[in-house]
Amino acid sequence: MNEPDLIAPQRRRRHSAEFKAQAIKACQQPGVSIAAIALHYRLNANMLRTWLTAHERATAMEQPGSSAVRPVAEFIPLQLAGKPETVATQDIVIEVRRGAATITVRWPSASAAECAGWLQNWLR
Repeated sequence: MNEPDLIAPQRRRRHSAEFKAQAIKACQQPGVSIAAIALHYRLNANMLRTWLTAHERATAMEQPGSSAVRPVAEFIPLQLAGKPETVATQDIVIEVRRGAATITVRWPSASAAECAGWLQNWLR
C-alpha cells in the first residue's frame, strides 16, 4: 500500500518595505481597484487593504496640523422657506385614477399617521 503524498504547509511570505511601497503606490493611482492590484502582485486583497490603511494613517500622522481622527458628522437643522405655520397647515392630497374615473382624497397633515394607515388598508 502506498502512503499518500504529504503536502508541505506553505510558510508565510515576507515582503520588503520597497515591495509594499510599490504595491501601495499602485493602489493610489486613479481608477484602479485594490483587487486588481492584489492579483497582479499575487497578494491577498485584504492584506493589501491593511497595508494601504496603515500607510494612510502613518502619512496623516506625519503631516503637521492634520488629525488622524476623522470628524464625526453632525445633524444640522435647516430652516424651511416660508412660515412654519403655512407648511404645517397644508393638506395631504392623494389622487387615484382608474380608467376614466378619478378620486381625490384630501387629508389634514396634522393626522398624517391616520392617513398612512387608511392608505395601507385601502391598497390591500
